[in-house]
Amino acid sequence: MEKVIKVKNLIKKYDKLIAVNNISFDVFKGEIFGLLGENGAGKTTTLEMIEGLRRPTAGKIEVLGCDIIEHRDAVKERIGVQLQSSAYYQFLTLTEILDLFGSFYSKQLSADKLLSMVDLKDKSNSFIGSLSGGQRQRFSIVASLVNDPEVVFLDEPTTGLDPLARRNLWDLITEIKNQGKTVILTTHYMEEAEILCDRVAIMNNGKILVMGDTHKLIDQAKYPYTVSFIKEGMPKSQIQKLEKLSLVENLFGKNNHFIVRIAKKENSNSVKKIIESLNPETVTQGRASLEDLFIELTGSKIEE
Repeated sequence: MEKVIKVKNLIKKYDKLIAVNNISFDVFKGEIFGLLGENGAGKTTTLEMIEGLRRPTAGKIEVLGCDIIEHRDAVKERIGVQLQSSAYYQFLTLTEILDLFGSFYSKQLSADKLLSMVDLKDKSNSFIGSLSGGQRQRFSIVASLVNDPEVVFLDEPTTGLDPLARRNLWDLITEIKNQGKTVILTTHYMEEAEILCDRVAIMNNGKILVMGDTHKLIDQAKYPYTVSFIKEGMPKSQIQKLEKLSLVENLFGKNNHFIVRIAKKENSNSVKKIIESLNPETVTQGRASLEDLFIELTGSKIEE
C-alpha cells in the first residue's frame, strides 16, 4: 500500500517537557488513521508537526513524498487542515469565507458544492455566528476541503457535540474517505475511533503504546470477550461459579446488572450456560472495546 505520511523518530520538547517522545508510524493512502489519547497525550502536537504548523525538535516527517520542513508550502497545497478550534471572519458569509480560503490555493472547489456536501446550502449567505454547534463543525470540516486536498487532518472534530450531530459528522468523514482521500484524526472518543478508523495509535505521555488495525488491537485486550446480563437477586454461589471462569463486575455499581469479562474463548460456552440457567431478564454477548484496552494500558479512563 502507498504510504502518504511517514513519521520517523519524532520528538518535540518544550524546555524539560517532552510532549512527543520518539514516535514513528506510517499512514496509507485512502485510510482513516486515528491518534487516540487523553488531553496532554501528544496527539495535537503530533498532528501540528505533520501539518507544518510546529517544527519538530528531532525526527523526520514526509507527507506525500515531500519533507515537511523543506517543502512545507508545496505540501500545504495538497492537504486540508481542520484545527481543534477555528476562528472565522464574523462579517463574511459562509460563501465569502470559502471563496476567500479558496483564493489562497491554485486549485479551488466551489462554495456551493462544499456547502451542499454538508446540507448548508440554505445558509450560504449567513454569518458563522448564526450556526449551531453541529453546523459550525460541519462548516469547519468543509472549509478544510476548499483546495480538494489529498490528505485531510481533523483535530478532535466532534468534541462537544450532541450524539446526533456527532453521528452526522461520522457520515461526513466517511464520505470524505469514500472520495479517495486519506483522513487523519485525533479523538478522545473510543467509540468514534472504533467505528471510523481503519487503524489507530493509542498515545499516552507523548509515546505510542500500541498501533494497528482497530479490530486486531481489541483482540489484544486481556479480556477480549464479554457477556452482560440483568438478574435480580443474583445468587452468590452463581457469582462464585462465574468468577472461576471470568472476571465479574457490577456494571456502574448496579446491583442487578452484571458484566462478565472472559480471557479465554474456550470458557465462553461454560459462562453462557451458567448465565442462561439463571433465566436473566436480558443477555448481551459482545467483545472488548478500545476503551477497555486503553484502561488496561494506562490504568485510567479517558476524561475530557
